[in-house]
Amino acid sequence: MKKTVWFTLLLAAAVLLAACQGQPTPTDSGIAGQILIGPQCPVVRPGMEEECADKSYQATVVVKTASGAREVARFQSDGKGQFRVALRPGTYLLEPVPGGPILPHAAPMTVQVDAGMFTEVTIFYDTGIR
Repeated sequence: MKKTVWFTLLLAAAVLLAACQGQPTPTDSGIAGQILIGPQCPVVRPGMEEECADKSYQATVVVKTASGAREVARFQSDGKGQFRVALRPGTYLLEPVPGGPILPHAAPMTVQVDAGMFTEVTIFYDTGIR
């Protein structure tokens, strides 16, 4: 019975060790920024600049490998459109999820993350207002 217990414990430890072999996500690098949506008005007249300025937007963004082959993260901006996501250094493809069947939408973008820093990113969603 003792051999069975030891074997089970060793097997469990080996499985746990194998599961932890992936590189941990760093906390000192990634992307941070804001998501905005606009235009807010079809025509901006004098005195309407503030009213018609792009607004903060809460949206979901999928982070993929540079080739777009694999999803590595997914995040949602907060109510003020702000986000901060830890990522390993490398090149990533950001794919904003459309807000509806057609609009609002944002174009995918490529971003480079360097070691020890957060790359600032602004994502613009298009309302379609013209």
